[in-house]
Order: sequence, then structure tokens, then C-alpha cells
Amino acid sequence: MNIAIKLMQQFKDRDNQNKLKVYQDKTELIRKRNLEIWDDGQLQAESLRLQREAQSGTPLDELLVDAYALVCEAAKRTLGLQPYDVQIMAAVALHERFLIEQHTGEGKTLSAVMPAYLNALTGEGVHVLTFNDYLANRDAEWMGPIYRFLGLTVSSVQAGMSPSEKRKAYAADITYVTAKEAGFDYLRDTIALDEADTVHRPFHYVIVDEADSLLLDEARVPLVIASESDSSSHDGIHLAEVARQLEPIAHYDFDESKRNVYMNEAGSAKAESLLGCGNLYENHNSQLLSSLNCALHVEVLLKRDVDYIVREGQIELIDEYTGRVAENRHLPDGLQAALTAKEGLQSTSGGKILGTITLQHFLSLYPKACGMTATAHASAMEFEAIYGLQVVQIPPYRPNIRIDHPRRVYTHKEAKLKALVQEISSVHATGRPILIGTSSVEESDRLAEALAAADVPCHVLNAKNDAKEAEIIAKAGEIGAVMVSTNMAGRGVDIRLGGGNPAQAEAVAKLGGLYVIGTHVNESVRIDNQLRGRSGRQGDPGASVFFVSLEDELLLQFGIDKWFRGLRQDGPLQEPALHSKISHIQRVAMAQNFHIRQELNGYSDMVEDQRRILYEERLRILKGEKPMSPSEQRVRLFYIDEFWADHLAYASYLREGIHLESLASRNPIDEFHMQITQAYEQIRVNIDSQSANMLAKLEGSNDPAEWEKLGLKSPSSTRTYIINDQYLQNKRSSWTPATIMAYYLRKLLRPVFGWAKY
Repeated sequence: MNIAIKLMQQFKDRDNQNKLKVYQDKTELIRKRNLEIWDDGQLQAESLRLQREAQSGTPLDELLVDAYALVCEAAKRTLGLQPYDVQIMAAVALHERFLIEQHTGEGKTLSAVMPAYLNALTGEGVHVLTFNDYLANRDAEWMGPIYRFLGLTVSSVQAGMSPSEKRKAYAADITYVTAKEAGFDYLRDTIALDEADTVHRPFHYVIVDEADSLLLDEARVPLVIASESDSSSHDGIHLAEVARQLEPIAHYDFDESKRNVYMNEAGSAKAESLLGCGNLYENHNSQLLSSLNCALHVEVLLKRDVDYIVREGQIELIDEYTGRVAENRHLPDGLQAALTAKEGLQSTSGGKILGTITLQHFLSLYPKACGMTATAHASAMEFEAIYGLQVVQIPPYRPNIRIDHPRRVYTHKEAKLKALVQEISSVHATGRPILIGTSSVEESDRLAEALAAADVPCHVLNAKNDAKEAEIIAKAGEIGAVMVSTNMAGRGVDIRLGGGNPAQAEAVAKLGGLYVIGTHVNESVRIDNQLRGRSGRQGDPGASVFFVSLEDELLLQFGIDKWFRGLRQDGPLQEPALHSKISHIQRVAMAQNFHIRQELNGYSDMVEDQRRILYEERLRILKGEKPMSPSEQRVRLFYIDEFWADHLAYASYLREGIHLESLASRNPIDEFHMQITQAYEQIRVNIDSQSANMLAKLEGSNDPAEWEKLGLKSPSSTRTYIINDQYLQNKRSSWTPATIMAYYLRKLLRPVFGWAKY
């Protein structure tokens, strides 16, 4: 097996080198197009010529050399930036729809301008999808002078813009926008009852920045648009109090990976006694049982300052990959309401879901797509399997001289914390800047307190104070700086030695450059590499090291602590096999997550296919391509939306219990497909039937007041949010055969045998 893997890797490396040779040859052709002697007017006239060529049908491949040469000269004149050869090579690969791996600090932002300009020449628009609103606005303003010099328009979309402002921004030749905001705008368009209320135009070409995050970590995240919620139908506060009175082992058990929790027989009896509800497993108590399970889940498994924070009276979930607040993200409604009740806050969950799309499906709407990131190689197989995107590794402008030290592994968390404080204190005494990546808000606060006790001043950048993170993280390379951050805070922002001050940068370089310390092992080696990559940009000196405890969550999950049961020592463990075991655990975790994502695709792909078929019909009606009176148009649009919302609710209901099909030796995904297909076939029947009935009532009236009177109106208000994908993955993995059997027996056999309550 190892030989096969090595041969495959050698083949891929050779293929990568062959591609780079082609890109180098094109770069030389671009360099030979010496435009320095041209005046501004000549350059702009050339840009107009290229636009005419592209819009008359000339293949963009034939215009690439001229277009890229033009951008290089425009960048030099407007911004004083001269693209390196490796940046031009990356730009060629992006146009050819590859996913490029370009090291941190190598200038991905400028690399993207060349393919963005080339593909915008057709007049069909280009989207550059960024990690957050700050980067969308920064990059549009930063690179804007190049585009405008060449006669193209550029804009950025920000959350909170009015529909008219967004429509104007999307009409620009190049639009910088976050993937989530573009996705939410698409969902709003899908329920518009008038074409004038839509903001997007047809999708054309997209460049995905920070592609590993958007295409993998958040690819399965469902974006949701829903009507405003009604008040909660049950007493969530009371259920939270009941959940607090249940005790582990005595009243509830965990699945084998501690990702889910469920009541045992004694727990059910205790809850029934406290609630006075009778048998929890009778049909009339199904909603109560579901709500109680949610209350138990959030009470036992979700930790404040680890999984979420409470800020200004609101629950804010924390992204497991970045350690930052996951803006506008919710748990599925039942869990969100339970979590809000746990903290004694006012619930804002609920409301009818009108439309939903995952980021993966949204990105697949673009006919042409490419991406760029600093860490793609570790997940190359997944990028190709899911998106058909091949990874091309772009060499750095200067060789990477960062020193990556071996992990330091400790038996327990206290020993790790003590060693961390000692290491940070001794390095800080030299003046060398240090960036520490932690696993949670809780851990970052604990480490900051320990450092303060050791008289080491530090900045804490975590989900509680992320508003100015770009400004703060940029200072992490200054002399004497100690920055404690949660994972990838400030992603997309360069950390320059000396904070950009040349004299200070030289001093920091002599000290060894930025010292990056990780305090845990991530599930993906790709995330570890992202943290390491904050150091050693563009050939700068630097170093990285990870401090690990056998009590860290990932290692406990895989039982590595059993190797050293009862052993506690302050110093690091020296067993060589331990490091390979930890690397193996990371590979297994990555493979498991890949498998989970593939399986989740099996459910959502079918619903997405159905959505696209129905939406195509809806779009034709909205654009007036199907002759109708205004009343017929309004009626059909209304019932398409009405029955699609019902269909989404039914799909969610099916997903909740479909895994029980495995008890009957049936494939859950096959069963889901069969049932959801049957349900979809009824949608058209229902739309036709209800539309005919309503049109009869309207008697041909095109009066909007009459439509309103009969209920043909959009929701008075809507909200958009993101369902936390981590829960969906954890819930799926928790349905072990033992869990399913226990649930099945409790529900079906208890009423039959009248098991005693105790």
C-alpha cells in the first residue's frame, strides 16, 4: 500500500512540475510584451480592444498573454506593484480552473486580479469570494485602481446593504463578496415575487479565496432563509431545569465518541416524574420528547466559551475551525431554542424555512470556478472528488526557511499549560514576537491569565473581541509582541516582521522571526499548516511548534490516553512512536470527516436537484417567459414557494429518523431518495390544483389589493441564518447500532411491558 501511495505521489509531483513548466513558458511570453513604453492612453485603448475581442467571441485563452501583460503594467503604474513570475504562474492556473496552493504572504490578492480581469472582459461579471466582509471591502478598494485604469468597474458587497446597493454592486464587472452573503442574496432572489426585487445576474466565473475553508470546512453549511419566528410552543426554561437534574450514567449515556447523549430507562422515568407528562414515548408526547432531548444535548455537550459565547444578550456560536464567532449561525431550531433557554435568554428561533442551499451547491451554480489557498495539498483528493478541482502547488518567491519543530507531548493538561508558560516566558524575554493558536475562547482566556501571573503581557484575540482583529493581528510580528488567538483569527491578513517597520523587521529577523505555538492538535493537518503558515512569509525566518496533551479532546476521542494510563509527569514524553500515532489519528479523523461529508451529500444532492428543476420553472414565470396574466403569475409563484417550503419541512422530518431504516437492513439514503422523490411528484399536482382554485376565486382580477385579501403575499419579514453543520455531522455519527437499538426498544417495548419507573 505504501509503495502505491508513493508512486501516486510521484506521479502527481511530476504532473505538477509539467504544469509549472507550461505556466513558466507563458509567463515568459507575458514578460516579453514590453508595455513600459506605452502611454496610459495606449494601454487603455488596448483594454478596449480586448473587450471587443472577448465580446465578439474570441476565446479568452487567445487573449490571455495580452491581457495579463496589460494588468502587470497597470498594477505597476497604479499601485507600484510588479507581479513576480510565480504570481503570474498562479494567475494562469486560476484561469485554467485549477485550485492553487500559494504560500501565505505570496500575494494571492494580486494573482487573482489577472484572471478576474481576463474573464470580466466578456461583460458577464466575475465574483471573487472572500473569507469575510473586511477582506471583500479591503481587496476591492486595494485592487480597484487597476481595474478602473483598464476601464472596468469594481465593487464590493457588504452585509446590511440595501437591495438597490447590492444590485449595483453585482452589476459591476468584478464584485468582491463573501460566499455567505452572495448565497443569502441568491436565496432572497429565489422567493422574489417581482424580477425588479432580485439582485443577482446570471453567474459566470468565480475565484474562491481561502478555498480550503469555503470548499471543505464550510462546504456543507446550509444557508437558510425563513419567515420570522413565532413564539416557542413549549416551556424551554422548564425543560432546561429538568435536564439539569439528570445525572450521567444514572440517567443518560453517551455514544462511543461522546458526540451525542440519550436518556436511559431511569432517565426517562425521572423526566416523566418531573414533567408529570405520563409516558414520554407515546405519540402525543413526541414533540415534548424531542424538545427534552435537545435540552439534554445542550446542557451536557455544549460548553459556554468553548462552543458558544453569550454577548449582548445573544447566543453566538463559535466556529470549530477558526475559533471565532460564526456570524449569524444557528443550531437547528430545536437545539437553538434549547440553548437559548439554558442561558435564560429570549428565543428567536423558529419560523418557516422558505429556502435553503449549502455553500457547496451554491458554488456549483457558477459555470467556471477556481480557487486559491495556502493549504490545499493535504486535501487534494477531496477537492478533486467533490469539485473536480485539481491542486497545483505554486513555488514560493523565496524559499521557505521556517523551522517546524516536532510536537511536544505531555501526559496531562496542567503539565502542558506549565510548559507553555515557561516556553513563552523564556522566548518573550529575548524580544522575539510570539503567536499562540488555541482551541477555544476558554483556553485562550486561561492561558492569558497564566501568562499575566508570570508577568508576560499579551493581546488576546478571540471570539469575544474580534471586531478589530485585522488591525491587531497585523501587529503580531512586532518586537516583544505576544498574541494569544483562537486558531485562525485574522485570516487573510499578513503578519509582517516588525509590524512593517524595516528597522524593527531586521531586529526581529535576527531573533529568529515570528515564533508560532499551537496548543493542540487539529482534526485536519491542513488547519495545523494554516497556523504554521503565519510564520516564515516570503522567505522570512520563523519557527513553529505544537504543544499537545494526552487529555486533548481529539486524542481522548481516539483513546490514546489508554497507552499511558495512570502516568503523570511534568516533562514531555519521549516515545518516538507517539508522534506517528498522533499523525495517524489526524489522518483517520480527516478520512472520517471526508466520509461524513460524502454521506451528507447523498441526502442533500437529491433535494438540491429538485430545487433547481422547480426554480428554473419559477424563474421563467418571474421573467414572463411563460405567457400569463399578472394574477396567474402571482398565484403560481405563491404556490411554488408554499409547497416548496412544505417539501423542505418534510425532507427535514425524514432526515431525523431515516437511520432507523438500517434496522430493517435497508439503505437509509436509498429509502430517503425513494420517499423524497414520491413527495416531490406531489408538488406539481398540488401547485396546479391550488392555483386553479385560487384563480377561480380571483375571477381574473389583477388588483394587488384583492391578492393581498386572499393571502397571496410574501412573508412580512424574513431572516437569514446558517445552520451549524457540525451538529449535523455529529448527529449522523452518533447513530451507532447500540444507540439505535436502545432508542427503538425504549420507544416500542416499554409501553408493551410496562417497565417499572425508578
